[in-house]
Amino acid sequence: MAGARLGRNAKPRAPLSFCWKILLASFLGLSFVIVWSIFSSPSASISTGRDSFDNIQGNPSAPTHSIASKLPPPVTVKPSSSRNESESSLRKEEKKGVVEQKHDAKANPHEAHADGEEEIEIDVEDGVDVNPEEENQSSQGDTSGEENESNTDKKKSKKKNSGPLFDPKARYEWKLCGGRNKQNYMPCIDMEGAGGRRHHERSCPNGAVTCLVPLPKGYSALVPWPESKSKVLFGNVAHPKLSAFVKTKNWVNVSGEYLTFPSQESEFKGGVQHYLDSIEEMVPDIEWGKNIRILLDIGCSDGSFVGTLLEKDVLTLSLGMMNDQTDLAQVLLERGIPAVVGNLGIRRLPFPGGIFDAIHCSGCNIHWHSNGGRLLLEMNRILRPGGYFIMSTSHGDAESEVGMSSLTASICWNVLAHKTDEISELGVKLYQRPASNEIYDLRRRNEPPFCKDGENQDFAWYAPIKTCLHKLPAAIEERGTDWPEEWPNRLETFPEWLGDLQEKIIADNEHWKAIISRSYLVGLGIDWSKIRNVMDMKAIYGGFAAALAPQKVWVMNVVPVHAPNTLPIIFERGLLGIFHDWCEPFSTYPRSYDLLHADHLFSRLKNRCKEPFAILVEMDRILRPGGWVIIRDKSEILNPIEKIFKTLQWDITMTFTQDKEGIICVKKTMWRPLT
Repeated sequence: MAGARLGRNAKPRAPLSFCWKILLASFLGLSFVIVWSIFSSPSASISTGRDSFDNIQGNPSAPTHSIASKLPPPVTVKPSSSRNESESSLRKEEKKGVVEQKHDAKANPHEAHADGEEEIEIDVEDGVDVNPEEENQSSQGDTSGEENESNTDKKKSKKKNSGPLFDPKARYEWKLCGGRNKQNYMPCIDMEGAGGRRHHERSCPNGAVTCLVPLPKGYSALVPWPESKSKVLFGNVAHPKLSAFVKTKNWVNVSGEYLTFPSQESEFKGGVQHYLDSIEEMVPDIEWGKNIRILLDIGCSDGSFVGTLLEKDVLTLSLGMMNDQTDLAQVLLERGIPAVVGNLGIRRLPFPGGIFDAIHCSGCNIHWHSNGGRLLLEMNRILRPGGYFIMSTSHGDAESEVGMSSLTASICWNVLAHKTDEISELGVKLYQRPASNEIYDLRRRNEPPFCKDGENQDFAWYAPIKTCLHKLPAAIEERGTDWPEEWPNRLETFPEWLGDLQEKIIADNEHWKAIISRSYLVGLGIDWSKIRNVMDMKAIYGGFAAALAPQKVWVMNVVPVHAPNTLPIIFERGLLGIFHDWCEPFSTYPRSYDLLHADHLFSRLKNRCKEPFAILVEMDRILRPGGWVIIRDKSEILNPIEKIFKTLQWDITMTFTQDKEGIICVKKTMWRPLT
């Protein structure tokens, strides 16, 4: 039997010769190679190694194989934490050089985007982050530059989501936001469940905000511009603290259902016109509306200063303080005057460096010399080289004056003029930031010190204020070496530092002029006489805003923090703008804007936001009833957006698709859910 031959008593065989052993080993090895080649293929080995080929570019030195057609469609699989961490670490090392290169390029937009249009219209992971942070870190104020760079790498290491932007199976059941000030709810400013208290610094909720802000009782359609400069419906902005404030001022009155702003009354004694004339007399180079086009007004008052400057073609952005619970910034927006809510604390303002022609502070009660002059150094950062800082106070503080004098001398600001006006009873000082670096050589002490060479003054999103001086541009190809052309020539006159970008900006201008004149103004059914406050949610060169310049509107150009830093170009043209991350709510009041424009915003945000539909909720919050939204994007994105708008009971006035691209135009209604 066979089994007996294997037993203990089986007769042993003679050993094989050495040659037979070699022959047998060769035969077995050849058989193994043949079997492996049959049952293994390049496509199989790659498809098992990754669940999506969206990030194949991770190893630039690897050879390219034409195997995509053999691969099955990519499937999004939630990886284990260990695999996710290892891939994140690997991609962080692979992309480290790319990230550093882009940060350097960002300081010079000409170098960053001189190679082609795709440098602007690129996927989000290839954009230039202004200074992103990990989610929930926004509540931490004093963050080091090293931590910010680390967070940038972490965000860039995230895998792309290959699935649809909006969940096709989702059902939307809307509820109203609760809380004491629910009709004026600002998610990143108001503390949740804190009885009307506000954060000292911008701090957003942990999860996406998906509730709808209710309307004030008796909310009505707005007074159109320019009539809104002199009166607004009180019920649209009324709350107890504002009502108490109004009773103490003579420049605002309650007249029936309106808040009125008499033209002859102002916070400035003798009138705002006298105040502006006296400033121009002190420094004739000011030339309101020509030399000075873009101005930042710290704090919000009666609006007469900003409103009168608008008549002189000065576009002024009012910075409403977060701790101003009278909400004067909301009143300004209701009147059709540009405003945004922010804070002067430990973080930079969301603007690039060197962009404001002038900054104005009248009675803002800010101790500029405190904390090592941190806040004045922030003003120095965002002020254009050679720009003006205008400060006026009604009463002098000896300690503050000494501290301010010492600080401005240390940063080489020149005191152009100083006088106390007998009519306005204000002490007015005009400072000028240096326009070249030579003056810094005259300092006795290098205090404050110069910023490090790698410190980018345009990093502004959740970035801490640095107590250092940024060196001024010296070469002609650097931004800021020359003062812009007078308005309105600066809108379409481009400086040399833009280089080859000039052709792209001109093409962008013509593109949006054609679209707006042939479509937006006549083909969408929008009554532009009722449009005043406009936002471009993904601005690039400001072409959309420039094309709307002949209209009686102002445009807030939002440059997303993940996109190339083109905001300095927008300011250079005499337009307003701001950095923002659309995965978070915007820093403004509900019902601030009449029209929102989003050109391929959602397709660029596809891989960043956990709940993309929350962006539509935020659009609902900041848009006024009767306001309009125009979205241009891929048709696969527009289809679910249209369905979501329908659940919000908005009016879909027009949809159009062609070659997988499309446009949708919708109008917000007064509808709110019952609870």
